[in-house]
Amino acid sequence: MRKLNKGDRLVVASHNAGKVREIKELLAPFGIEAISAVDLDLAEPVETETSFAGNARLKALAAARAAGLPALSDDSGLAVEALEGAPGIHSARWAGRMRDFALAMRNVEERLQARGATSPDKRNAHFTCALCLAWPDGEAQVFEGRVDGTLVWPPRGTHGFGYDPVFLPEGEDETFGEMEPQRKHAMSHRARAFARFMHLIENDDSPR
Repeated sequence: MRKLNKGDRLVVASHNAGKVREIKELLAPFGIEAISAVDLDLAEPVETETSFAGNARLKALAAARAAGLPALSDDSGLAVEALEGAPGIHSARWAGRMRDFALAMRNVEERLQARGATSPDKRNAHFTCALCLAWPDGEAQVFEGRVDGTLVWPPRGTHGFGYDPVFLPEGEDETFGEMEPQRKHAMSHRARAFARFMHLIENDDSPR
């Protein structure tokens, strides 16, 4: 697969401000000029696939073809063992049309309470992220990352976005919502997927 070079323009194929911010921060050390789908007024495609990887590919290809530029998309979400993997690929939908993640977190907690999942051993969960780099001609590649942890209640912290305030990574004492961004970037599902993606960036000054 072809590679990106320092100074290249890249579309971040997302309308989620939190995801766009994190991806831009991850790309910044490599000299890639990242612009969002919102900045280009690109339509948000309907996510019709049944996996994170499938939806990431769909979004990246749509943005790359519409913008005539390489595009990097992210499809990610929270899977809760006690809820048979829900909300999974529907993580954003649980937040409703207004993307109210306080509502989404309450929805998860209410379902856990209804199933008697109140102790940490019954509240295992993981975040999954699929990143896809696509080109206008249809070439595309997907990279996935995962981080395991447990869910806490009530939510803790004001950093991050989405379900971060209720997710406590394995071996840590702070939720993603409590962590400073750089600490989260060092261990998150998105960072792990990004580490696999990095070999497609040609940059002599890239961090090693």
